[in-house]
Amino acid sequence: MAPRPLAPNRRAFLGGSAAALAAATVVTPAALTASPAAAQSAAGPALTRRIPSSGEEIPAVGLGTFLAFDLTPGQKREHLFEVTKRFWEAGGRVVDTSPLYGTGEITTGDALIAIGANQQAFVANKLWSTGEFLADDSHAVRSLDQSLGRLWRDKIDLMQCHSLVNAEVMIPLMQAWKKEGRIRYVGATHYENPHHAVLASWIARGKLDVVQVNYSIFNRAAEETVLKEAEARGCAVLVNMPFEKARLFKAVEGQPLPAFASEIGAATWAAFFLKWVLGHPAVTCVIPATSDPEHASENMAALRGPLPDAAMRARMARHMETIPAFAEIGKQPWYPGKRYPGLIARAQAAIRARG
Repeated sequence: MAPRPLAPNRRAFLGGSAAALAAATVVTPAALTASPAAAQSAAGPALTRRIPSSGEEIPAVGLGTFLAFDLTPGQKREHLFEVTKRFWEAGGRVVDTSPLYGTGEITTGDALIAIGANQQAFVANKLWSTGEFLADDSHAVRSLDQSLGRLWRDKIDLMQCHSLVNAEVMIPLMQAWKKEGRIRYVGATHYENPHHAVLASWIARGKLDVVQVNYSIFNRAAEETVLKEAEARGCAVLVNMPFEKARLFKAVEGQPLPAFASEIGAATWAAFFLKWVLGHPAVTCVIPATSDPEHASENMAALRGPLPDAAMRARMARHMETIPAFAEIGKQPWYPGKRYPGLIARAQAAIRARG
């Protein structure tokens, strides 16, 4: 699958340093072994955040793979290897995937191997399993073994209960895996507001090292539940849907960045939205997904430079509220104008045809 044309609203404000990064073509041994905090660019050192349960520092901008890395076998995927390379060279280390992402987990593993980084990357994976009967772990064990093989790892850094499926069984199982050395951290995820209270309850029970939740300048609901509990209890937070599945970019299409964006070093709308998310003190890492190498470079620019304080974040939100299309984002379909023709899309189309 060839890279898609860049949306004008994302390209218009790409700064010189990001353009220089995009031109890089060689992964050097030094780049692969250097610590994320030591990665440098013209904008300064990479921003890292701490996982409270261990004290480990991870870069604050990661890479999501939902749909973006899902292809049908035989499709070209060199652009996804380039996405991964640019992400890595810019200081990124956290890569989020799942067995449910079609071929996304396979492509993630192959891309990391291609750049020589699969052992150094911080891999966040997921578990979606019920078993043959209550408390049966056979399906979960097969899923873990399959993931290890696809990613060519002997251990997963973070295993997350995907969308809280069978959480009462899977989270204790993952805690056992952590004790046994098969995974390093235990987490849980969701992407819909009605499930925030349940995510927060798992944090309150002290069962999670990491929680993953949807949060953006448009959808701030997690602030009063998940983020508040995570900050109080010392739980790391990964943020999904920071761009509202590309709907934020559609809303600002043709709109110039506000002049004050330069105060936080945001030269693109991507950096504007990501820096707003990272400005919340509870957020550990934001994981935007993309299949476009240029977009990967834009996203990684948010890893450097100043972050907005509370007053600036409020100003950024007020500005967005002056854009007419912003209020309508929740009514729009995911990924407006985009197609991801992978296994997931093919299976969904087959089900629709049968209906």
